[in-house]
Amino acid sequence: MSFEGKVVAITGGSSGIGKETAARFIAEGAKVAINGRDREKLEAAAHEIDPSGENVVISVGDVADPQTGEALVNAATSRFGRLDILVNNAGVFSPKSFLDFTESDYDFFLDTILKGKFFTAQAGAKAMKDTGGTIVQTGSMWAIQAIGATPSSAYSAANAGVHAMVRNLAIELAPFKIRINAVAPAVVETPAFKVFMTDEEIEAALPGLNAFHPLGRNGQPKDIADAILFLASDQASWITGTVLSVDGGVTAGRH
Repeated sequence: MSFEGKVVAITGGSSGIGKETAARFIAEGAKVAINGRDREKLEAAAHEIDPSGENVVISVGDVADPQTGEALVNAATSRFGRLDILVNNAGVFSPKSFLDFTESDYDFFLDTILKGKFFTAQAGAKAMKDTGGTIVQTGSMWAIQAIGATPSSAYSAANAGVHAMVRNLAIELAPFKIRINAVAPAVVETPAFKVFMTDEEIEAALPGLNAFHPLGRNGQPKDIADAILFLASDQASWITGTVLSVDGGVTAGRH
């Protein structure tokens, strides 16, 4: 796949899936604007994926604030002149019992995952409405299938909203030649686990999750980046409104 001359904006671009996706787009010829909440991490990621600094620009902010999405889009258009692709990737994951949830817990998941993707998609669509373009959201397998070992009611509800948003916006944005799709990953080995586990706990737990997936292994950021790049490419030019499970077979069934 070639993205020569394309301009891409990516939320959650300082680590994990977002960082891998940014690196892949740049390797395929694109210019990329990446967002994250931590300036130091974001600057380090930008330098790692493009030491020259010519093909990447950063935009710091929390996507729960609608102005953050606007700032990311503005960073892309101001530096590179246009926006062709938006990857709405930023999210959070931390299992918690439904009976222990507080209102602030609920707001944290809904604001970051659903509100963040909603208004960032809006900012991206406004920038692409005269030229066309593509939006890819990162949803979740947990929005499709509940897992008792990882109670995730608000996380799952927020991502179910992301999936529904994809279907609705596919219809609304089609007249502007803007496609929108989502990927729904299962367990992917990213720094997201560090939010609620120590490094030692992660090292002990992740190998045991391999068997959770029918294909016998956890996902890697590259697995999701591959799917994102496909959905963003011209090879997917007749695909919109789709939630693509990239989950090692989990939603197909388990032994």
